[in-house]
This record gives sequence, C-alpha cells and structure tokens, in this order.
Amino acid sequence: LLIGWVFALTGDELAQKMDDRKKPEDSSVDLIMTLINKNGKTRSSSLRSIMKDDGAKQIIWFLSPADDKGVSFLKIEHDNRDDEMRIWLPAFKKIRRISAKKRSASFMGSDMSYEDMSSRQMDEFKFTLIGQVVYDSIPCHLLESIPMEHIRTAYSKHITWVDSTLFIPLKEESYNKKGTLLKGKYFTYTLMKGYHTLTEIRVTNVQNNHSTQLKFENITLDTGVRDELFHEQQLKRLPK
Repeated sequence: LLIGWVFALTGDELAQKMDDRKKPEDSSVDLIMTLINKNGKTRSSSLRSIMKDDGAKQIIWFLSPADDKGVSFLKIEHDNRDDEMRIWLPAFKKIRRISAKKRSASFMGSDMSYEDMSSRQMDEFKFTLIGQVVYDSIPCHLLESIPMEHIRTAYSKHITWVDSTLFIPLKEESYNKKGTLLKGKYFTYTLMKGYHTLTEIRVTNVQNNHSTQLKFENITLDTGVRDELFHEQQLKRLPK
C-alpha cells in the first residue's frame, strides 16, 4: 500500500502539496546573518524582514554592522512578468533596481543569490519525483525541479528533500549550468500557531567552501501587515 501511494504521487502533485500547505498571511522576524569563509572566519549582520502573501512581498532592512546599516531590499513577485527587486544603498543615496540579468548575483556577499530569494513558480519548472529517502530520521520524497527553457536562471536543476508528511523542504541541492553541484541548503523549523515556521537556514557554496547561516528570532505571525509597507518609499525608513 505504501509503495502504491508513493508512486501514485507525481512531481507536480508534490510541488502543489508544498504550495498548498498551511502558511501565515504575513510574518515579521529579526535575522542574524553570519557569513563563514573557508578559513572559518565569520562576519555577522542583523536584519529585520517582513513578508506577506507567502513571501511574494518582502522588505528587508540591515540594522548592523555600521557599514551596512540602512541598506534595504524590496521584492514584489508577479505571476505574468519579472519580479520587482530594488535595493537602497544609503552610501550612494541611490535605489538600484535588480534586473533579471543580475538575479544570479550575491545578496550582500552571502551565498544566497537574488534568484534564491524568489519563490519557485509552478509553471516555470518541470517537477519530477525521483525517489524516497530517509533524511535525519525523517521519510522524505526527493523532488527534482528543472527550469523551463525560457526561464532566466543560474541553475540547471534543484533536488529537494521534502518531508513526506508535512510537505516542507528539509534540504536542497542546487546545480549550476554545467550540472555540477553548486549549493547545499538546509532548513530548520518550529511549530508556531499551527504553522511550521523557519528558524534557521544554512546555505553552503560547495565550490568555494563559503557558507551563510540565517537564524530567525522574535518571530511574529499574522499581525495584519498592510500592502502599503511594500513600497520603494519604505526602503529609506529603518524600523524602530
């Protein structure tokens, strides 16, 4: 019965179950972002992030260290056109638009690109269920995601370890255009208000042995964040 159920689930159905799982309307979180180089040297920043509509709208402010304080980032995703991405650089007194051509660039020196910060749209990938494994004592589906030919991307594919009960990603491998493993991503959750909520993300660039750790603190959910917050004017206004 289990084998029959497992293979009755297609890649598209699994991706849809991940998309359909219960999520908060909005969230606010304080982040500690730590960059770790190949020699183990670290550099940390503190950020504030507010999201709405399953991450389709997001604004991030850098609060420290001093040389990054005031830098901010706005993302608004669209179904039928390129996502809007803008970054405010107070040192240059300029808001810079992140074009589709620059989506593979690093976000503030981290191992996450601007592309990594966007949602994966159902109609932009071919999803295939390629197996089942046990990861960290948890039964998982292995989901392969290959971008459609018309999608501008730095990746040839992603393989995601998906909790077979909760339909949340626990681990992911992302491959470059040559088909070589580029990044490993690891996700940790806690249960809050009935939602499985991220508490940590680790991203490692396996080719240069550099990694980024994001720790989530002071998480608040479903507070009624207004759409007006996700506007270019808000980039210059540091939260209190």
